[in-house]
Amino acid sequence: MSISIVKNFPLDHLNTFNISANAKFFYEFKTLESLKEILNHNLLKTEKSFVLGGGSNILISNDFDGIVLKNSIKGINITKENKNHTEVEVGSGENWHEFVLWCVKKNLSGVENLALIPGSVGASPIQNIGAYGCEVKDTIKKVEFIDLESKTIKELANSECDFSYRSSIFKKDLKEKCIITKVTFLLNKKPINNTSYGAIASELTTLNSQASPQSICKAVINIRSRKLPDPQKIGNSGSFFKNPIISNKKLKKIKVQYPEIVNYKFTQTRSKIAAGWLIEMAGWKGYRKNDFGVYDKQALVLVNYGNASGNDIIELSKKIQRSVHKKFDIKIYPEVNII
Repeated sequence: MSISIVKNFPLDHLNTFNISANAKFFYEFKTLESLKEILNHNLLKTEKSFVLGGGSNILISNDFDGIVLKNSIKGINITKENKNHTEVEVGSGENWHEFVLWCVKKNLSGVENLALIPGSVGASPIQNIGAYGCEVKDTIKKVEFIDLESKTIKELANSECDFSYRSSIFKKDLKEKCIITKVTFLLNKKPINNTSYGAIASELTTLNSQASPQSICKAVINIRSRKLPDPQKIGNSGSFFKNPIISNKKLKKIKVQYPEIVNYKFTQTRSKIAAGWLIEMAGWKGYRKNDFGVYDKQALVLVNYGNASGNDIIELSKKIQRSVHKKFDIKIYPEVNII
């Protein structure tokens, strides 16, 4: 098999922020075999590399002086099933939302609350993506990956992935040490119907629908479409910041001055605070300077209106962080990966 490496490759259409940047080298792998082949290429010995999935959770600050490896491993296959569950093996390069729609069509429950989250299936365990009362860790059975040092295929069961809020072993101990190739999900044949997140229940009422994987998926799509800009029209990566987690003692103190602070129980002693609310209260919602700013319908979303640079977005994010910390004594951190 011949390796087709492209030089000076534009990345504009491969990141949802629509940031203009080039990769010194670019290679797209569509199979496990082609991935193994490029990993043994001499270029990987001299150039730094970056694995690109759906491009939805990255912010490119400059041209990438190395080789970008585009993950396009596809395939959705049912591997096992019984009366209650169906096991589905999914290529890491599959589009996440398309996979959710596939599950809903097959009447398989577990990921419907995660509809319309941009990105690839391979990125889902890295971030432990979550929304509307669900996290992907609740449905993942195991993750297959290539160990970049040994060039061998390995896999981790759910319990070995060290999943936590928007994090996993792939974001910590195994960061830049592996490439995810497949994710196996364990999905329910009986609907879970998680409508604990308030907006879903009210949206189902608006739709005049009973709870089901199909109706919940539709409700989530409607809610997200109203709150978040379409990356094809306005460059963005969805939620830019993680919701901070603080002690209940600190929350109680903040509530004295801000009783309306939006918060959710995280553990018995800690609470999750809505970062979007913090940013909005700090006065950033709808802010715009030149071609970059904060989305006017959701303060958690930083946007590129046209020709903003990655550094424009980075500097804006730092100003927001300082502003929120000064006002609330709470630190917020980016959810996106800055490269």
